[in-house]
Amino acid sequence: QVQLVESGGGLVQAGGSLRLSCAASGSIESIDVMGWYRQAPGHRRGLVAVITSGGDTNYAGSVKGRFTISRDNAKNTVYLYMNSLKPEDTAVYYCSAHVKLILQRVSSEYWGQGTQVTVSS
Repeated sequence: QVQLVESGGGLVQAGGSLRLSCAASGSIESIDVMGWYRQAPGHRRGLVAVITSGGDTNYAGSVKGRFTISRDNAKNTVYLYMNSLKPEDTAVYYCSAHVKLILQRVSSEYWGQGTQVTVSS
């Protein structure tokens, strides 16, 4: 079984920066895609950014130029660097990973518990 542990959420002023981290643990053989999603009150959970094992990225239009996703494959960790934060970025941020476990034939999707990011104006 895989566990995703997130850290780095908190309260920040508008225009500030924050870094989120998500570390995957378990009997992991490989992780294909890792990413971040967010959900604000009254909104659907939506894509923030994803990154493949090869480093290819995709961002939601609302965060392009402000957020950067990266990963450390050796540590099974994905990061989200958030800059120029806006109040509308306030949401619960969830980490996701497509993980293949040792002796497992296919990859499965796993989710973290979420971490609250609050941006004050």
